[in-house]
Amino acid sequence: MANAPRPLRITLLGEGMDLVTEDEVMAHVAQRVSERRRTIVVNHNAHSLALARRIAEMRSLYQRADLIEVDSTPLIFWGRLLGEPIRPEHRCTYLGWRDLFWREAGRRGWRVFLLGGRPGVAQMAAERLAIAAPGASMKAHHGYFDMRPESPALEAVLAQINRFAPDVLLVGMGMPRQEVFIERNHGRLNAYAILPVGAALDYEAGAQTPAPRVLGRLGLEWAFRLAADPARLLPRYLLEPWTLLPAATADLVRRVRGRRTALLT
Repeated sequence: MANAPRPLRITLLGEGMDLVTEDEVMAHVAQRVSERRRTIVVNHNAHSLALARRIAEMRSLYQRADLIEVDSTPLIFWGRLLGEPIRPEHRCTYLGWRDLFWREAGRRGWRVFLLGGRPGVAQMAAERLAIAAPGASMKAHHGYFDMRPESPALEAVLAQINRFAPDVLLVGMGMPRQEVFIERNHGRLNAYAILPVGAALDYEAGAQTPAPRVLGRLGLEWAFRLAADPARLLPRYLLEPWTLLPAATADLVRRVRGRRTALLT
């Protein structure tokens, strides 16, 4: 299988992001699994951008990742304002590519490990997904374990994953826990494709209700989530974005300077 061309990587708010569609993300994962080559696919939104500025392991993972999805309609609006060739179809989320993924997993007989959620949630998600993707093999483990290096609980989780030897590992423990887990342990994981997927397992198990897809296209998914869990999400959605103001200012300065240079040449 020939390697797909490298997607265009742009810089928004100081961080690199790849202009890929959901189809291209799934083609990348399928190619790496079929070739038995490792890959890490991550995603950026306003929350991850703020966290990556504070948490070294988050920054390191994004530098290591093979693909960085744009998981934010406001980021797409911002990129278009800056003149970047970013389009609405470049927004990639688990809920966006889930049907593509599970169709491929069932058709190709992938082994998929689900890691995350409260005890029982990942197992319920696996049972439901087994109906949607009957050709896939699945194992699951909750995300409430001691993640400190060399803890017995961590070692047991790593051993369970590696015994199963998944083609794809979906880590749904929320930011930054899932990214820190992947960064610390990717070298010890016997999995070809590793993807952090946030609340995906809660959605699949029916433990949480995802925002209607139309709100995501309008850039209002955050409002749905805020209304559902205001105590936890109020700082994230109404306060944390202000920490990105210096990066936004730098983007605008870069854009102005670029236009001035273009006018002078």
